[in-house]
Amino acid sequence: MSDVVVGISDLKVSSGEQDCLVTYALGSCIAVAVYDPVVKVGGLLHYMLPDSTLDAEKARQHPGMFADTGIPLLFKSCYKLGAEKKRMIVKIAGGARIMDDMNYFRIGQKNLTALRKIFWKNNVLIDAEDTGENFNRTVRLEVASGKFLVKGLGGTIKEL
Repeated sequence: MSDVVVGISDLKVSSGEQDCLVTYALGSCIAVAVYDPVVKVGGLLHYMLPDSTLDAEKARQHPGMFADTGIPLLFKSCYKLGAEKKRMIVKIAGGARIMDDMNYFRIGQKNLTALRKIFWKNNVLIDAEDTGENFNRTVRLEVASGKFLVKGLGGTIKEL
């Protein structure tokens, strides 16, 4: 299996059955994984912020940085490889309260709220999630199987 690394503010899609999409160090950021089991197409987005109106130029240069530009691009990129919305399995992770014990900035919470609004408006259901808390996560999406693994607190790995 070959790791395809998805950086912060990035997304990758693949139909290569040998590929494993992986992103590291999700704190308040969110990873959105989508998978179509019929055509074996997977996609992974690692976005940082909820709303591209914060910086329109950055959104143009790095659409994966924001929920409202990254999520639509993730789905459209998978469609180009033959995925269909009605078959897609959606799993998410992240949205933690890292270095925000007083919950002042609430970036993780705002990221989750933005995602839920986008999904609600587009009739997309979340099949599984590992969100919140106060620890970093690493996630992996195996394209051959659609297996979504989350490594969290203490190195514990769980499949969603």
